[in-house]
Amino acid sequence: RAYLCPMPTQAQLRALLNAKVQAFNQPSFIADDPVSLPHRYTDPVDIEVSAFLAATIAWGNRKTILNSASKLCALMDDAPRQFLLEHTPKDLRRFEGFVHRTFNGDDALFFIGRLAQLYRSGSGLEDLFTSSFAQHGNLAEAIGGAKDVFFDAPHLERTRKHFSDPRKGSAAKRLNMYLRWMVRDDQAGVDFGQWKGIPVSALRMPLDVHTGNVARHLGLLTRKQNDWKAVEELTATLTKFDPEDPVKYDFALFGMGAVEGVR
Repeated sequence: RAYLCPMPTQAQLRALLNAKVQAFNQPSFIADDPVSLPHRYTDPVDIEVSAFLAATIAWGNRKTILNSASKLCALMDDAPRQFLLEHTPKDLRRFEGFVHRTFNGDDALFFIGRLAQLYRSGSGLEDLFTSSFAQHGNLAEAIGGAKDVFFDAPHLERTRKHFSDPRKGSAAKRLNMYLRWMVRDDQAGVDFGQWKGIPVSALRMPLDVHTGNVARHLGLLTRKQNDWKAVEELTATLTKFDPEDPVKYDFALFGMGAVEGVR
C-alpha cells in the first residue's frame, strides 16, 4: 500500500524513520525474530556463536528460521562454547541429518567443525571479523577477508555459498544483520554491542526485500537490484540522518515492510 504521498521532505523522513526506530527497536520485536535465539544466553561466546548460526540460515519464514537455529543449538546441548571446545568427533555425527532449506548436514558439519577449530586455537568469531576489518578498513573487504579465513580448511565448494561475499556483489544481508547484532549497542535490548573493534558507523544496512521496497517507496534508494551497490547507496542516504548509527534505520524499514505492510 502507499505510505506517503506526496513524497515527504527530508525533515519529515527523518521524523518518520526515527519514530519507527523507536517503535521497533525494543524487546517486543525480539520474540518472533532470529535475534531471540542469542538472547537466551548470557555467555558472550554462546551469544556470538548462536547468533552467527541463526544469521547464517536466516532466509525464509522467521518462525522456521528460529526453529532451525534452535535445533542447531540443541544439537550443541544448548551450550555452544562448551560444545565447540569439548566435543568429540562422534558428537559431530548428530549434525548429519540437519536441514534448513539448502543448508544441509554437510554444511552444518563444516560450520560447526570450523568454529571449533577457531575457538580451540584461541581465536573466534569476534577476532575473525574485527581483525579483518582492522586489516581492510571497510566492511565489504572485511567480510570477504573473514570468509577467506573461515574457509581456509578443507570444505565442499557448495558450502561457500552460505557465507556471503560483498566482493562478488552480494548484499550480504545475513552477515550485515549479524554484525549489527554484535556491534550496535544502544541499550534498547535488541542488539548486543559485544564487539568494540568495528565502529558502529562502519556497519552497512541489512538489505532484503522488505527494507529495499520500503526504501524505494520513500525515495531513499534508487538502485533496483538488492546488491552491495544498493547497500552502499542506502547506507549513505541514511548516514545523512544519523552519521554515527545509520543502520538503526534497519528497524524502521524492516518493520514498516514486514509488520506494517508498506510496499
